[in-house]
Amino acid sequence: MRIGVMLRNMGPQSTRDTIAGAARAVDAAPALADLWVVDHVAIPPDDAEGSDGRYLDPLATLAFLAGMTSRVGLGTAVLVLPYRPALPTAKWIATIQELSGGRLLLGVGVGWMAPEFRALGVDRRRRGALTDATLAFFDRCFAADVVEANLQPFLFRPRPPRPPLFVGGTAPHAFRRAIAHRGGWMPIGLAPDALRLQAAALREAAERAEAPMPEIAALTALPLDDRARAADLLAEYAASGAARVIHGSRYPDLDAFRRTVDGLVAVAGA
Repeated sequence: MRIGVMLRNMGPQSTRDTIAGAARAVDAAPALADLWVVDHVAIPPDDAEGSDGRYLDPLATLAFLAGMTSRVGLGTAVLVLPYRPALPTAKWIATIQELSGGRLLLGVGVGWMAPEFRALGVDRRRRGALTDATLAFFDRCFAADVVEANLQPFLFRPRPPRPPLFVGGTAPHAFRRAIAHRGGWMPIGLAPDALRLQAAALREAAERAEAPMPEIAALTALPLDDRARAADLLAEYAASGAARVIHGSRYPDLDAFRRTVDGLVAVAGA
């Protein structure tokens, strides 16, 4: 089981010093495999509780953190693909993967917030099709030096190994995308029993497609105030099919985040 933690790239916790200190704390904890950030670009005023609408761009944040860490994986949970043009986004991804030494973990999703789609001028009804097209484009970029877009061949360099892919969302669409693009699945907030059922369905879908079983990375909140229960819950997630568990919770400041890291390390060693 690989254990990760969500880093708040939003709200008052997203200052330069706080996110840098948080990333260094995770990097210094070998029991923790990776840190993850979220993606919003245009929060409406009536939906800004907890963040005040302040969000750092996830890819820019991970590029910043790559330069001050050396070991920890750097993940998006999740990057909303319909928000972004495919080619510049592929370049961002390849650049972070190259300069981080291959530590990027690419969680992707289709998005859901209607006001955000409106602010971006993107038709929310096309979010699935846009996501499929972008994933197919990423596949081409990381498969060959020469790629074509809009009938124009171009060189896609640097071309490091494609980061591990994790598709957020629910069945059947998330399953289809994970299988088609050789990625994993990232469910959010599923209890172990519910995850067990979904993992069985995902395994059946992979077998029908004659494809490998996608890796499951479960995003949840472990009860770190009861470390014995948290350790039991971690074991339950593993038994249900999760290869990764990513802990996400609010924290007020860097000291509180460091206590979260200490708690996760203790649970990992239990």
